[in-house]
Amino acid sequence: MQPRELPGFYYDVEKNRYFPVKAPIPGSSSSTRLSKPPSPLKPGNKICKRIGIRTTKLLRSRELCGSVIPFRKGKCKFEEECLKLHASQPLVWKYQETNRIGDGALEQISTNINTVDGQSLIDVLLTGGVNGYLSLYEVAEAGHHFDYGVKCMPDRVWTPVMEKQTEYSKAVGHICRPRGASLAMQSSISSIKMVGKQSPCTIADGSTIQHVLITTLGSETTGGSVYVLDLMRPLDLNPSIPIMRNRMHEVAPFDCTIWTADCNCKRSHAVIGTNMGAALVNLETKVSSWVCRTRSDVLSVQLDQSGNVVLCGLRNGAVVTVDVREKQGGYFARLTRHRVPYPSHKISEASSRTVQKFSKQWFELKGKIYPASTFFLPSSISCLRSLQLYDQYFLASSMDGSVKLYDHRLIQRGAVQSYEGHVNSHTRIQLGVDPSERFVFSGGEDRGFRIWSIKSGELLFEDEFSNSVPSTLCWQQTQKFSGELDGTYQYGEMHGLSAWIGSEEGVFRMQWR
Repeated sequence: MQPRELPGFYYDVEKNRYFPVKAPIPGSSSSTRLSKPPSPLKPGNKICKRIGIRTTKLLRSRELCGSVIPFRKGKCKFEEECLKLHASQPLVWKYQETNRIGDGALEQISTNINTVDGQSLIDVLLTGGVNGYLSLYEVAEAGHHFDYGVKCMPDRVWTPVMEKQTEYSKAVGHICRPRGASLAMQSSISSIKMVGKQSPCTIADGSTIQHVLITTLGSETTGGSVYVLDLMRPLDLNPSIPIMRNRMHEVAPFDCTIWTADCNCKRSHAVIGTNMGAALVNLETKVSSWVCRTRSDVLSVQLDQSGNVVLCGLRNGAVVTVDVREKQGGYFARLTRHRVPYPSHKISEASSRTVQKFSKQWFELKGKIYPASTFFLPSSISCLRSLQLYDQYFLASSMDGSVKLYDHRLIQRGAVQSYEGHVNSHTRIQLGVDPSERFVFSGGEDRGFRIWSIKSGELLFEDEFSNSVPSTLCWQQTQKFSGELDGTYQYGEMHGLSAWIGSEEGVFRMQWR
């Protein structure tokens, strides 16, 4: 039986339900009017105005007006304003002796360790440096297991200005790198990814990660490589047993630069972005094949939840949608050739240049591409980040400072939301999203760190706590998110959440209490 056609809706066969053609921004409701993105802050103004909104004022407004409270730009929900207020007041610590260890990639995972009392679950932080060192640190909270190695203590570097310092005297736990938990790779670490991504709403307490995908950038003499770190066997407290070396396995070497990588949720395949295009790597058979070939470097890749489609962010500013399912004809099948026209602003920029290679009005690429889903940002793509709770939405940033939210179904209509204030010109800087997917985080070339509301685009936090660019970011994966897909959230759910931030200066930890 064919589904009925409803005006303003389309029917998804796989999910067996209708969806509105023009969906709301993640976290919003049909009755909530979106506020305009904030204007850029004046130079030197590092404290956002939202910090001036006191909790007592919000509580008084709720007592007088209920859950929907009046604001200068319209009515807002009490819970949403409390979450924004809380997100705008993090605490930040910097760990000693961590310079140049996490400026390439960061990832926190849970794994097992053998102790005298049996197996125990611990949190570990994997760090990858531009200098090529891959390290494993135990994240010590209530206690720690490794009594040997390098212990890095935290120093508080930022405290909310509206609160008393004495209220935040308790520091976060230290991190410890055991002996044999650092490994020198052949070149810079370009990415660290959990094999088998988990949705923020399905992360269960006590779950462990068994494999980690690691890629190296490559150098002038050697290309990049894809590795898998095996954590199926519990870690051992014996200092004579090297933790990293015996667990690292090379999956696929490449004769090109590997900029980035992503894994599907089935733990079977990974997609890498290189200076020659995007390649699909089978992690079980170690067979790789090209899914997209282009002369413009693929600087960012992001698989969707099905694992069938990957977004590729190119150096020329294009975001291309590629089908990575097996080609008809098998491994040796030829990729389809496409000519993608540049947007008008790209052509006008190219016409003013004297170099002939920039005067073309289109660029060529090969693969199973969806041309109608291709769009451009003003500059090279810095990061792509899909939302898990709202699988049709993704964030994209480029090296001109643009950060935007897009809907897969409405690509040609442009961005759904924009986020002002980001500073970038040439650096690959990661975007981070909190487990509830209400806030987006990013560092900047001005060494500032910013937090925006995904729904409204409002800049909630802006401050400088690092002497170098905060370029890498990951979330504490052991936190369990209890929010629902309908956009309802409980006040205080940010309490206890932590984010790790990496820069050349060191590793930082941002926490909300």
